[in-house]
Amino acid sequence: MFLYNLTLQRATGISFAIHGNFSGTKQQEIVVSRGKILELLRPDPNTGKVHTLLTVEVFGVIRSLMAFRLTGGTKDYIVVGSDSGRIVILEYQPSKNMFEKIHQETFGKSGCRRIVPGQFLAVDPKGRAVMISAIEKQKLVYILNRDAAARLTISSPLEAHKANTLVYHVVGVDVGFENPMFACLEMDYEEADNDPTGEAAANTQQTLTFYELDLGLNHVVRKYSEPLEEHGNFLITVPGGSDGPSGVLICSENYITYKNFGDQPDIRCPIPRRRNDLDDPERGMIFVCSATHKTKSMFFFLAQTEQGDIFKITLETDEDMVTEIRLKYFDTVPVAAAMCVLKTGFLFVASEFGNHYLYQIAHLGDDDEEPEFSSAMPLEEGDTFFFQPRPLKNLVLVDELDSLSPILFCQIADLANEDTPQLYVACGRGPRSSLRVLRHGLEVSEMAVSELPGNPNAVWTVRRHIEDEFDAYIIVSFVNATLVLSIGETVEEVTDSGFLGTTPTLSCSLLGDDALVQVYPDGIRHIRADKRVNEWKTPGKKTIVKCAVNQRQVVIALTGGELVYFEMDPSGQLNEYTERKEMSADVVCMSLANVPPGEQRSRFLAVGLVDNTVRIISLDPSDCLQPLSMQALPAQPESLCIVEMGGTEKQDELGERGSIGFLYLNIGLQNGVLLRTVLDPVTGDLSDTRTRYLGSRPVKLFRVRMQGQEAVLAMSSRSWLSYSYQSRFHLTPLSYETLEFASGFASEQCPEGIVAISTNTLRILALEKLGAVFNQVAFPLQYTPRKFVIHPESNNLIIIETDHNAYTEATKAQRKQQMAETPVEEVPAAIAPFQGRVLIGVGKLLRVYDLGKKKLLRKCENKHIANYISGIQTIGHRVIVSDVQESFIWVRYKRNENQLIIFADDTYPRWVTTASLLDYDTVAGADKFGNICVVRLPPNTNDEVDEDPTGNKALWDRGLLNGASQKAEVIMNYHVGETVLSLQKTTLIPGGSESLVYTTLSGGIGILVPFTSHEDHDFFQHVEMHLRSEHPPLCGRDHLSFRSYYFPVKNVIDGDLCEQFNSMEPNKQKNVSEELDRTPPEVSKKLEDIRTRYAF
Repeated sequence: MFLYNLTLQRATGISFAIHGNFSGTKQQEIVVSRGKILELLRPDPNTGKVHTLLTVEVFGVIRSLMAFRLTGGTKDYIVVGSDSGRIVILEYQPSKNMFEKIHQETFGKSGCRRIVPGQFLAVDPKGRAVMISAIEKQKLVYILNRDAAARLTISSPLEAHKANTLVYHVVGVDVGFENPMFACLEMDYEEADNDPTGEAAANTQQTLTFYELDLGLNHVVRKYSEPLEEHGNFLITVPGGSDGPSGVLICSENYITYKNFGDQPDIRCPIPRRRNDLDDPERGMIFVCSATHKTKSMFFFLAQTEQGDIFKITLETDEDMVTEIRLKYFDTVPVAAAMCVLKTGFLFVASEFGNHYLYQIAHLGDDDEEPEFSSAMPLEEGDTFFFQPRPLKNLVLVDELDSLSPILFCQIADLANEDTPQLYVACGRGPRSSLRVLRHGLEVSEMAVSELPGNPNAVWTVRRHIEDEFDAYIIVSFVNATLVLSIGETVEEVTDSGFLGTTPTLSCSLLGDDALVQVYPDGIRHIRADKRVNEWKTPGKKTIVKCAVNQRQVVIALTGGELVYFEMDPSGQLNEYTERKEMSADVVCMSLANVPPGEQRSRFLAVGLVDNTVRIISLDPSDCLQPLSMQALPAQPESLCIVEMGGTEKQDELGERGSIGFLYLNIGLQNGVLLRTVLDPVTGDLSDTRTRYLGSRPVKLFRVRMQGQEAVLAMSSRSWLSYSYQSRFHLTPLSYETLEFASGFASEQCPEGIVAISTNTLRILALEKLGAVFNQVAFPLQYTPRKFVIHPESNNLIIIETDHNAYTEATKAQRKQQMAETPVEEVPAAIAPFQGRVLIGVGKLLRVYDLGKKKLLRKCENKHIANYISGIQTIGHRVIVSDVQESFIWVRYKRNENQLIIFADDTYPRWVTTASLLDYDTVAGADKFGNICVVRLPPNTNDEVDEDPTGNKALWDRGLLNGASQKAEVIMNYHVGETVLSLQKTTLIPGGSESLVYTTLSGGIGILVPFTSHEDHDFFQHVEMHLRSEHPPLCGRDHLSFRSYYFPVKNVIDGDLCEQFNSMEPNKQKNVSEELDRTPPEVSKKLEDIRTRYAF
């Protein structure tokens, strides 16, 4: 069995967040790490929405992340410390939308080791040096500089090692342009190690140590070290040089202390506590994360406690000496893993658990009644200040980024009878937990819905002038009339637009710079900006059946399949081309591409005919209306749409942003299938067709704009959006009711919207979460959900939620009266139905219980399981037990003797978190280190094992050492890199094949799918092999060894790596596909096919 791993939803939990000007413009971006993923986010300063610009899998554990900028530079670089034993410096290239690896310096072995640097990173605030440190012993300093061509250079590493020393945190001290200095929280354990009495261990103190990089001598000196009274957990750099007093703030339990060397006395201030706190008052309070905001005139820090309260910290100075620390309660937000204050006045909060937030800092909290606490206020030792938490006052929530992290349990079922199954996910922690229902689709926000006086059949939007940013009119066509609405503060009907209102409209568009064109069955109406109207009437009894228009061209098809072509001349007049073209059959649909920038016309016209063909016709003056190519179709075409997609954004000399993409002809068929074909921009040939079944109704296509690029809205029984996002094509359904006709829509409130009609309503919609695979409906829960079951008859979900100390004693007693209880010796951790009874794992005992009158009655037990039962699966007479540490144990229940007998087990230790049966002999399991395995019993396994008739088996039965006499075989091993907490074998799309779906603690959802043919497996194996060498992971980790972190990877091909083929440079794509005897489009088609066969 060979499997292919695909990620459906990348991890959503954030471990680090940094901000800076990574694209080199004035705009600040945020780079976040999500375990093994680097992501670049850009908050839009006008709307406050956070957009994802780039997501990259790095196939390694990101352990630390820092932004730095060389002195006098305008662009920030990213330094990454990972488990690769290398320091990597990345630069974001906005033109290619990619992270470019500028430097990669190897210093140690790979893996997360104690003495190999990578865990901590610190940057000199002036951008001259970076320190990378291990948890123990080793620290390296790299000097950063520019060469003559202004490229970034990196020196060889300077060592600052100290044996027997643990490091808790490292920061760069702001010393202006003096020698760079780094501050470390350290602890020397040498004495404690050598003292057998344990006295030294009790007296060991943490020290604050300063390391100075002497730029003249080019080495690192341990400058100064002093012991600390409290145990610090992290440091905050205080601005220095001309901006502030320099030094560091040490955050420790219950206190925050300012230290600097020289004559500066320590200033310490207690961390304020909540008044009437419900938490344990004996427990200390610590700050967990902080953010610094610095302008030319002032600076302040925001520090957050582990309860989520944020304090604004300022320092009072007297001629470079700090005299007091002031703390003021700011606001309470969810506990964060990282916070960033942006120059635009936003606060980004990357939550430890649950959704992430972007707040606007509305007030700095200077003038309110909130008391300010100061280190100068007299307090008894051990006392603290108290404050009253309150709802948000200084912060305003502007955007929320959905995060599933942590997913504690997931089940997939179609409980809503929608044909496509939904994912029911229990996620979150404590009172912010939720049960979320995930459906494959894009979330649609409804901006406006208004009723119309009848059922319209089409809608368009037009601008008044080519330079306009927003649309001016919405034109709605009915069976016998046309309604024109003007877009302003409100949308209202106008009659003086020049459009003919007494006829239905076939199409309308902006023509040239400022004229409008309306095509209706009896003719074409050309409306100039000064309201002069030119009409072209159809000859004789003929009417216009279909038409295609763009900014400079109009093509119409008359009854009988006759094409008439008009083009705009320089004076703005529409001129008919002298010849007309007779088609061999009736025309059912037509499409023109938009006029490319700097061109006079679009070269191709696509025409769909009744005889199930699409023809490409040239509009070039040299061979106008000559057929260029043709494609036969499996059914009659319903609509066509030519778009330019998949281009990387290019800035031309004038700074205009355009994109250079490929031309695609999208063909919607009457049987509900969408075809996407590449249109050759030179010859007009059609090649590389991709097919997707969209629904039961004929497919109508509409061109819209999404994120500055063209996209296609396809409407069948449900609406789909085909768009290019981060160099990959997405075809995603909209989670919305059926629509009939649509057009792009741009207004001030909604710059990239869609206006659509559904029965007798006009709707204005916006799609904001592009790139999202699922749309979520969240139901809040009070406590952390642990597991849930779906009741088979009522389809209800029954959830078990628990939190530490959630109930008072009185509530506990009250709840206990409501249920029957059975006392057991140890903590039960697993339960499963079994032949009308119940199997329960009590500690390491496996027991069968039956229902009695007052409590459960014990019927049978097995004492031979090694440590602790963490899960039970049953199939027939077999019971598969997951041990917390010893993988799987197969047990046979003998009804006649009423015995549970172990007959097989696994040869590897595995810390199993979840398991799923694949068939009678095969089980898939996941462990807490992020591996997934499939284990199978060999065909000759005998489960008719007797307990011990002769006494000769007693050796292994009692010994536990060598386990059972029969061993299972490992079919596959794979390191996901995130702890997997649920596995389920299921189908995700109607008519799709079965796959193994897993969800992870970090909020990721992935699937493992089996290959159906040897040639497929062979092909993907080669793709993976070439990508490992041609496109190595970004942070320097070896892909093969990452996927083999704990067990050598076996029989799994990594689809996440294979799909990076699409984001490689074109010449590399060509090399790889030539090695495979294919063309690049064929390779990406194979990658797309395997994805759509099993999932989305």
